[in-house]
Amino acid sequence: MAKLNLILLAAVVICALATVASNHRARKLFIEFENEQKRMRDLEVEWSQLQLEQSTWANHSRVEKIARDKLTMHPPVAGHIVSVGQP
Repeated sequence: MAKLNLILLAAVVICALATVASNHRARKLFIEFENEQKRMRDLEVEWSQLQLEQSTWANHSRVEKIARDKLTMHPPVAGHIVSVGQP
């Protein structure tokens, strides 16, 4: 009878340790999950900011102004425009 009690006690201790380990692992995974969700939200904010910045830098009027002022470019006059058609 004492031998059976020791076996049952060992089984209970092993189950208790397994439960504690499982709960600890679940908490660690949940914390990691929360951190990754925060990282995802931060990346979404950064993506939105980059899209806004790209639209600002690629604005047609800004590109035209830089071409005119810094590169001294100008639109061609009507007589210098040649249209090439498909055969």
